[in-house]
Amino acid sequence: MPAYLLRSVRPLGGDPVDVVLGGPGAEGTIAQITPPGAAVAPDGDVVEVDGAGLVALPGLVDLHTHLREPGREDAETVRSGTRAAAAGGFTAVHAMANTSPVADTAGVVEQVWRLGEEAGWVDVFPVGAVTVGLDGERLAELGAMADSKARVRVFSDDGKCVHDPVLMRRALEYVKAFDGVIAQHAQEPRLTEGSQMHEGVVSAEIGLAGWPAVAEEAIIARDVLLAEHVGSRLHVCHLSTRGSVEIVRWAKARGIAVTAEATPHHLLLTDDLARGYDPRFKVNPPLRTADDVEAVREGLADGTIDIVATDHAPHPREDKDCEWAAAAFGMTGLETALSVVQETMVDTGRLTWADVARVLSGAPARIGRVADRHGRPIAVGEPANLVLVDPAARRVVDGATQETASANTPLQGREIPGRVVATFLRGRATVFDGAPVEADA
Repeated sequence: MPAYLLRSVRPLGGDPVDVVLGGPGAEGTIAQITPPGAAVAPDGDVVEVDGAGLVALPGLVDLHTHLREPGREDAETVRSGTRAAAAGGFTAVHAMANTSPVADTAGVVEQVWRLGEEAGWVDVFPVGAVTVGLDGERLAELGAMADSKARVRVFSDDGKCVHDPVLMRRALEYVKAFDGVIAQHAQEPRLTEGSQMHEGVVSAEIGLAGWPAVAEEAIIARDVLLAEHVGSRLHVCHLSTRGSVEIVRWAKARGIAVTAEATPHHLLLTDDLARGYDPRFKVNPPLRTADDVEAVREGLADGTIDIVATDHAPHPREDKDCEWAAAAFGMTGLETALSVVQETMVDTGRLTWADVARVLSGAPARIGRVADRHGRPIAVGEPANLVLVDPAARRVVDGATQETASANTPLQGREIPGRVVATFLRGRATVFDGAPVEADA
């Protein structure tokens, strides 16, 4: 594997420096950081990169990815999904449990973990199901999954809510034993039966069954109080309403151990897009109002929302190329997440590139308990997990040409800022000059 000499890159958007990745005695790590022009190329095979104008960030970490395998390889595989993740600048993803079979045993989570190891594009950390089969009736093998080779620390029934308060309490109590976290899909099922989109003016005008904001907010309010009661960690998946932001803000002020994520699409898109009945915009939780989008941006900017997570949800064409009511919920997002954060938060002055490193790398690694390997500072001796971004670039999204196996992007045909130029996983280029690099290339 060659060493890489990155000339004049800007770590976290700061002053230019030269960075050396790898070399004799420093394999897989950052070997040098010097003023521009001062780095010394190590002995052996060295690839020099002109990094003028490029921002260097720690490799991105996604706490919420759907890789579909096992069971739905027609939508995505671990290999195709992690290749897409690398193309988006990620070096680690947490793979959600709603596979077939469900990742509710040590055997299944270890299978997903091994598939990630074999693919080699990013590190894959399986998320374990909270309940057996995601059925919400009895707890899954939480301890066995935590003790497995996959070392699971995040548990979620994502796609479904752990709606039984007694079961949720027991799960929160159980994971305390190994410093785990319950990541809740906040959706009160009785309030969302048959719902198709956000309940509001648009749903009334176009005749689609509404999904009220209170269905999300009621679960979050309940669960932060449960987390406080048992002294455990709670993570709120894909927060999407102003009320949800306010509840999490209140909980944090009270000292409750709650963290929360926003998705790129809830930072950018609104329910007005449903007027065309295009299923690309059908997602769970639904796209909300412009006021909700503003509140989510405010919450991310002030730290109420800890991280951005993609909720990358690939679907085969037939599940989206149909009428709205029959279509599946979900959107792809791994390859566009960083650009959406740049457009909505960096280019608007709400976040710096250092903040981007926090919400897309450092904080998700900490929440997922993988901060010993990912989300690390860009410093000598640290793992060489990096992404180089050209913030001045512009590109038009085309789902058909992305690395993911599915094309259901809500950004089809939209011009977005930023381009991932290179991604490095422990010093190996998984993406170089904007293109994925096979491990044996």
